[in-house]
Amino acid sequence: QVQLVESGGGLVQAGGFLRLSCAASGSVLSITAMGWSRQAPGKQRELVARITTGGSTIYGDSVKGRFTISRDNAKNTVYLQMNNLKPEDTGVYYCNVIGVRFGTQYSSWGQGTQVTVSS
Repeated sequence: QVQLVESGGGLVQAGGFLRLSCAASGSVLSITAMGWSRQAPGKQRELVARITTGGSTIYGDSVKGRFTISRDNAKNTVYLQMNNLKPEDTGVYYCNVIGVRFGTQYSSWGQGTQVTVSS
C-alpha cells in the first residue's frame, strides 16, 4: 500500500502561481510513476501531469508551458509548479501514483487539494 499526503492548494488570482506537493509513504519502491489529475465541478477528472521514476514527463494539453512537474526520488515526493494560473484551472487536484506489486499494476490516489483561481 502507498499513502499520499498532498499540500499546497489554495486561492490565487489569475496570473498567479501555486506549488503543490505530494509525499508518498509505504511501499514506495513499487512506484513507477507519480502525477496529478484534477477535477472541476461537473467535469470528469483529467490528467494534468505525470512523471516516471526515470524522469519522463507528460502534460495535459491545457497546462503545457505553464505547469512543471518534478520529483525528488529521495523524498518520494512529487511537485507541481503551476504558473500563470487561469480561472479554468480551478478544481480539486489529486495526487496519483502508479506502481507494480507482485506483478500487478496498481493506482493510488490522494485525498485531493482545492485550487481556486479567481478572475
